[in-house]
Amino acid sequence: MAQTLTLTEAAARRVGAIAQRQGRPAILRLSVEGGGCSGFQYKFDLADATEAEDVTSQTDGVTLAVDPVSLDLVAGSTVDYVESLGGAAFKVDNPNAAAGCGCGSSFGI
Repeated sequence: MAQTLTLTEAAARRVGAIAQRQGRPAILRLSVEGGGCSGFQYKFDLADATEAEDVTSQTDGVTLAVDPVSLDLVAGSTVDYVESLGGAAFKVDNPNAAAGCGCGSSFGI
């Protein structure tokens, strides 16, 4: 069964700009850690390479990579980059999340 993850064009542009500025490959790693106000929290990092077991998605030359353990919690999600008066941040639209929080960086299943 294919687990789909989507990186929006806005998020791909932002990752591409950050990676270019840092002289690194345009690979965004999304992982899930225990913690946050709802039980789990999202973690974003630039990666130098993908791992063999990663599930990846490509948008405009930018790769979104997720490890198999995190994938169980974020399968079907869309990663976006949102700019608002409150600031700018990567945001995960996760259909698996049963609960969320006001900050948008943690969730519950």
